[in-house]
Amino acid sequence: MHPLTHKYIPKTTMEVLGQENVVKQLRDFIINFKKQKKKSALIYGPSGVGKTSSVYAIANELDYEVIEVNASNFRNAEQINFKVGNAIKQQSLFARGKIILVDEIDGLSGHEDRGGVQAIVKLIGDSAYPIILTATNPFDNKFSSLRSKSNLMEFSQLDYLSIFRILKRICGHEKIRHEDEVLKALSRRAGGDARSAINDLQSLAQEKKELAKESLEELSERNKTENIMTALNKIFKTTDLKIAISAFDNVREDLDEQLLWIDENLPKEYTKPQELAKAYEMLSKADVFSRRIKRWQHYRFLVYINALITAGIASAKNEKYKNFVQYKPTGRILKLWWASQRNAKKKEIAGKIAEKTHSSKKEILKSTMPYLPIMFRNKEMRNGIINYLDLNEEEIEWLAKAK
Repeated sequence: MHPLTHKYIPKTTMEVLGQENVVKQLRDFIINFKKQKKKSALIYGPSGVGKTSSVYAIANELDYEVIEVNASNFRNAEQINFKVGNAIKQQSLFARGKIILVDEIDGLSGHEDRGGVQAIVKLIGDSAYPIILTATNPFDNKFSSLRSKSNLMEFSQLDYLSIFRILKRICGHEKIRHEDEVLKALSRRAGGDARSAINDLQSLAQEKKELAKESLEELSERNKTENIMTALNKIFKTTDLKIAISAFDNVREDLDEQLLWIDENLPKEYTKPQELAKAYEMLSKADVFSRRIKRWQHYRFLVYINALITAGIASAKNEKYKNFVQYKPTGRILKLWWASQRNAKKKEIAGKIAEKTHSSKKEILKSTMPYLPIMFRNKEMRNGIINYLDLNEEEIEWLAKAK
């Protein structure tokens, strides 16, 4: 039997459920590619939310050819240039439009990467076709140059009702007998991952063409890296401490990010004041311990922090809350990243001045940078500064906006 994930991949953008706004944004980018300031789109979000399938659905509607490269298979500049570079140079079949899809660029962030990111950055500048990059987490420092060259578009986690509608449609076509409540239960346990939900449906119903409650209960845990949404679901939606304590075992987010995710979503989930206070006490202790561990380098005690933010927070409630909560990332992560980017531009410009004047960057940051934006506002001085320092477009933009 062919995988249902392939059989029911969306053929049109109307079939991509739960991502209407971002799909329209992506479609507009592709159609108006030649007018775009940035020549690539970096689409990001959890697994199974429709990133790759949206690209194919748009291409199908526009009758475009898609050249797909999985970045995980190409770990250095030479391989990237060969595969993606050739795709850019070749004329599209039958003179159709063409989209270059570089899937899962997270695969370039390992220690084995040898210039792959910079190779893609250069290819973006040379490409006559739109380049679409996909990622789970685009905010790794490794991808700063890609972010600056790309339009960032976020695919949000799917709610269980969107997944339910997808599964309901498949059940209708495949004549799979089911009860809606069982299908909704399957949709909930997918953790926002539609692809995994479809695979589960196929594994449970392919023999008898029936989705039974008993088979759902016997479904073993998927052997895959779990995303942060699934981890939060394990903590917030269970009172079983054995389940909760393993929540972060397979997630990629580091401890600081885990604390921020919990801090952002905890008050949305825990609505009883006493339980919320108890949960925040656990989170507060974890934060204090984390700072002490970093200060004294006693990393063997990290296990106690994990216990506090998983089993500790799960134990703060008497029973699990039944209401559905859409977990979202804290805006602080994005704000910190933007602050870091602004500071990085400041340091880059200071470095250019230091090189030209044979001074230290530290001294330039202190004595010159506070006054440079004021001088830059003078039209007569602006061109001289740009030419003298050989400022790029982003550095010019930063100076123009700096106060």
